[in-house]
Amino acid sequence: MADTTELKKIASQIRRDIVRMVHGVQSGHPGGSLGCADFLTALYFKTLVHNPQFNMDGKGEDLFFLSNGHVSPLFYSTLARAGYFDVKELATFRKINTRLQGHPTTHEHLPGVRVASGSLGQGISVAIGAALSKKLNGDKNLVFALCGDGELDEGQNWEAIMFAPHHKVDNLILTVDYNGQQIDGSTKNVLNTFSLKAKFEAFNWTVIEMDGNDMDDTVAGLDKAKSLTGNGKPICIMMTTIMGKGVDFMEGSHEWHGIAPNDAQLAKALEQLPETLGDY
Repeated sequence: MADTTELKKIASQIRRDIVRMVHGVQSGHPGGSLGCADFLTALYFKTLVHNPQFNMDGKGEDLFFLSNGHVSPLFYSTLARAGYFDVKELATFRKINTRLQGHPTTHEHLPGVRVASGSLGQGISVAIGAALSKKLNGDKNLVFALCGDGELDEGQNWEAIMFAPHHKVDNLILTVDYNGQQIDGSTKNVLNTFSLKAKFEAFNWTVIEMDGNDMDDTVAGLDKAKSLTGNGKPICIMMTTIMGKGVDFMEGSHEWHGIAPNDAQLAKALEQLPETLGDY
């Protein structure tokens, strides 16, 4: 298992992959991908009990569901760097006949992808179903999910958020990427959800908070979340991040939600992101 120093190196390489992938086809979503890079690195290289020799049913291992599927560059890079498929395949991102679609899908049978997540707002529901399945099968492993704060504008989420504690889905850890930005502006201006922490607590979730761009705090937060499972309540991690983290001209701006850097911007970004594992 990687230590914090190694995790930071992996996250830097994943961020390089993200900006290169999006630049390569002038299409994709770098902002949220960069912001969640520390989290997914810590999850796959430290916390998650998983097997790159991918088995769709996931018995005897933890499961992860990506709900905010537009951060696919991050997901694909993480899976490749974790050994699910050859990192060279990252060069096919969003190209014709690729397995690396703009949003993850299942019909290409890409290892590591268990659900299509092109439509926002469905991942929590899917994760709850998987968690209940594990309980029915006597599988003690956990289910993790990631969603965006802007994504919580979708009503289906709140049906799921109500359902999980009622049915004591206490083997589920949901992380909310709380970056305050979505495609059209700040979450406060588009549709203010006010205190998400208070809302989850009112729905009877156990809620913890962590800084998703501090690797030590991210690892500690995931460890704490795991320690709180099995107590009759689902767990929610309110994870504060900065959209575009790691690339100074992208940081904190909703404008980088879904646009690609040009050649000069790519060069500037790569200057800020050390190559640690070798570019694809």
